Amino acid sequence: MDLSGVRRHEPTTVTDQEREAAVIAPILERDGEPSILFTKRADHLSDHPGQMSFPGGGREPEDDGLWATALREANEEIGLDPAEADRVGRLDDIRTVTRYSVRPYVAEIPDREYEPCDGEVAEIAVLSLSALTDLDNYESERRDHPYYGDIRLHFFYVDGYTVWGATARMLVQLLELATDWVMPPEVDRVVDPDAEYPV
Repeated sequence: MDLSGVRRHEPTTVTDQEREAAVIAPILERDGEPSILFTKRADHLSDHPGQMSFPGGGREPEDDGLWATALREANEEIGLDPAEADRVGRLDDIRTVTRYSVRPYVAEIPDREYEPCDGEVAEIAVLSLSALTDLDNYESERRDHPYYGDIRLHFFYVDGYTVWGATARMLVQLLELATDWVMPPEVDRVVDPDAEYPV
């Protein structure tokens, strides 16, 4: 993994949404290879229950910028000390169906045990980069989305977890900036707008 591409990246900014949020894509080295930490959202949440995500959440009035939001939320969710996060750079802001603009940061963090610290996080998963970049673990589909229009959805299947939705969109950009992984030019399938999601 070469994070210089992330450092050089000039991210796009989204400013037209009702609310702001920020997340951290945490990079660590486990068992001698680069890995990425994800959280699994609790099933009782109203937004995106049970989905894999990066640590983060909505901006609060007391936050001194979105990096502060990301650090506060990562501390609340997985117990990451802000001093432990070595900020590398930013990915492009994205819009979500819940009317958030989300700012994804990339940071290196130490390899240690992280525990869910609040009721929003059900589980923490550290997935190896080699598995995430294995195209046998990836598929995508195209559908007409009621909010985004014609979109491509990404699905990464690793160790019994499925990374998809907004987090998978961020992950695709991170992998393309930091590895030799390239999104396949063709989707695996085209589905109807109301088709079930393969998760």
